[in-house]
Amino acid sequence: MDDKPSPEALSESSFFLFSFGVIADVQYADLEDFFYFQGTRRRYYRHSLLHLLFFIEDWNNESSTPCCVLQLFFIIDGYNAQYNASEKSLEFFLDTFKRLKVPVHHTWGNHEFYNFSREYLTHSKLNTKFFFDQIVHHPETMPSEDYYAFFFVPFPKFRFVLLDAYDLIFLGMDQSSPKYEQCMKILSFFNPNTELNSPQGLSEPQFVQFNGGFSQEQLNWLNEVLTFSDTNQEKVVIVIFLPIYPDASDSVCLAWNYFFSLAVIWSHECVVCFFAGHTHDGGYSEDPFGVYHVSLDFFIETAPDSQAFGTVHVYPDKMTLKGRGRVPDRIMNYKIFLAVHC
Repeated sequence: MDDKPSPEALSESSFFLFSFGVIADVQYADLEDFFYFQGTRRRYYRHSLLHLLFFIEDWNNESSTPCCVLQLFFIIDGYNAQYNASEKSLEFFLDTFKRLKVPVHHTWGNHEFYNFSREYLTHSKLNTKFFFDQIVHHPETMPSEDYYAFFFVPFPKFRFVLLDAYDLIFLGMDQSSPKYEQCMKILSFFNPNTELNSPQGLSEPQFVQFNGGFSQEQLNWLNEVLTFSDTNQEKVVIVIFLPIYPDASDSVCLAWNYFFSLAVIWSHECVVCFFAGHTHDGGYSEDPFGVYHVSLDFFIETAPDSQAFGTVHVYPDKMTLKGRGRVPDRIMNYKIFLAVHC
């Protein structure tokens, strides 16, 4: 399943519908290259800008313009906060994104919360809820303002759902809020370490401070949206920062309560693919219910002579990921009963 498809396999015979771009963990900072994790992983901070300019040009010149780009975060690194450069770096990179001819949908990751409060992010240009496409005659699917989630329909019968994997998190959260107290109780119960970013000795290593989870309210909303999509024979692509499927991620990078989100997804027929970031070397797997889980490789850890992004081409019976550089090509066939005849 993980082998790169041959060029012949990628020559599509079915009818092309639309495409979208995917990229993860740009993580820009005006810094020299830096080695993380005991000197084992190099991050090319300033070169991420050149990578960004390259993929913008690439997508702008696609023969079939993507309907949008999914940015699976982070857009700036947490080190910006230490140098009081958070807003400057954010504006600089958002100005660069303006060169892209299509909308960009942003997820929020832990480095966003290292730099900004949730209130700041809610009122910033990183909040792309203004692309929101309301489900007609189904008002109970309106998301709460307490979490950053929404959906949009780029093509008939295809719904994209963006989830907030840091709905439960105490980074960037008001310490007087009930949710902050709830998050502290959850983390302290599962992680007794003095250093809360350490998974050492944990039976569930995802319970670290730099991860987060889903509130029951958000999971209920997701269930309502997927119920609507089932009823209306839509296909659904879920977009998020934290992965939720262990076979497509390092265990330490999973959402806290990932299994509860899987339980919701697996109770519906409409979900075909799940895109995430966060896990450094990417990941890919098809789960037992035929949902593909794709975790994109880190953009910031991509050497100057390579790339790490992709374009997903959508067909009635499948999606194909055309990767660049570190991101491999994939063919993702839908479950048979989801195929649409165009």
